Order: sequence, then C-alpha cells, then structure tokens
Amino acid sequence: MEQTRIYGRAVGYECRGSAQSKDTIALFLHGWGATGGLFGRLLDTVGEKYFTLAPDLPGFGSSEEPAEPWDVDGFVAFVLAFLEQWKPKSVLLFGHSFGGRVSIKLGARKDLPFRIEKIVLFDAAGILPKRSLSYKLKVGTYKCGKKVLSLPPVRKLFPHALERLQKKKGSADYAAASPVMRACLVKAVNEDLEPLLPEISVPTLLIWGENDTATPLSDGIRMEKAIPDAGLVRLPGAGHFSFLDDAYTCDRVLRSFLKI
Repeated sequence: MEQTRIYGRAVGYECRGSAQSKDTIALFLHGWGATGGLFGRLLDTVGEKYFTLAPDLPGFGSSEEPAEPWDVDGFVAFVLAFLEQWKPKSVLLFGHSFGGRVSIKLGARKDLPFRIEKIVLFDAAGILPKRSLSYKLKVGTYKCGKKVLSLPPVRKLFPHALERLQKKKGSADYAAASPVMRACLVKAVNEDLEPLLPEISVPTLLIWGENDTATPLSDGIRMEKAIPDAGLVRLPGAGHFSFLDDAYTCDRVLRSFLKI
C-alpha cells in the first residue's frame, strides 16, 4: 500500500505493473464501502501490461474522508488531482458500483487533461430506479420524522432519537457511514447519470452479475443500449461483486478486451 496526500489529506493506493512508461495508466475505482485492494487479482492481470493504480477513495480504507460532503463531481475532481502526480497521456478506467458512477462522469467529459482509451464497468451504479408509491410514502414519512426530530426543543428532549431513526430507516451503507459520508451517499444516489451515457465515445465493456440485487442486470442492459460502443458480459450466478464471484471469467474477458 502506497501513501500520498490530496487536498492535504492522507490517501492510500495500490500500485501494480512493471511498465516503465506511465504515459498510460489503468485506474481502478472501487464501490461504496470497499477499497482499491478489493480488485486483487484483476490489478495483477492488468498490471502485466499497464501501470495500474487503485486508490482508496476518500472516506474508505486508508484514505481520510473529505472535509465536507461531496457529490459525484467532487470525487471526479479528486481523481483528477490524484492522477496529476503522474500526468498520464491516456487512461483506462475500471469502475465498480459507486466507482462506476465516477467513471461514467469522467467518460462523458470532454475537457480532461488526458485521453480515455477504454472503460470497464463492473455492476455500475448511476441509473435511478423506478420508485413505487409505497416507497415514496415511506421516504416522505421518514423526511417528516427527520424534520421534527431535528427541531432544537425535540433534540434537547430526545438527543439520540434522530440518529436511531436514521440507522433504522437508512440502508446498511448509510447506517455505517459518518455524517460527512452519509451526505456524500445521499448526493450520489439521487443523481441520475443515464443522460450522460450517450456522451461516452470510447469502447466500453460492461460486466454484470445476473444475480446482482444492488444494481440489477436491467441497469447493465440499459447502459449497453445507451453507450454507443458498449458490450455487456453477463455472469450467471454472480452478484453485485461479479469480479469476485466469477474471478476466472472476469480475468479472461479483461485479457481479451485489453489484448493482454
């Protein structure tokens, strides 16, 4: 594990590859609650050909959390600041789940200081799910409760009630996060990235677990249709961490896509 500092805060990252040239960098961006090292075997595979980096995104693993809540663009800015140390001419992007959100944002931008060669998305997030009426009612009730419990007189009488409500009603990721990271999560999950998909002009490989319940296969199908040069690989029996559930197939597919 290597260490650097971005925005004055500690950032840890995995580094692989014996390529002397760092003109092209393979960058792996992990999902929410994970770390760069979770990509494991795939880092070694891609590192056979490219200088490969996998940072712990701010707030995860060995990286300090942001000073204030970021939206997805905040994490994009972090990635650009992180890569500035090597000044690559081109980048290959690999994003899982939340890291897929950041990769989509990067892939759709036209003002980057480097060229993106290819993108690989593993069970990527970014498409807003359709919400049922019962879900909307549940969210409305939660927001009303949160507003009431945030009132100073109520907080004084019941100082821990708001925290208990948030842990009870929020997702496991939300409950486990610090206040800053909770705000980051809320900003991320409420942003629809589907309109950006047609702006991605580079070859894009989508790898999806057919049993993924966090970002369902239907999201991958929609992404394949929206991204001009995309192909979808479905992994039977694999879930949200498809690259771990079927590491062998992912390794073979990446070798073919990247010509390793």
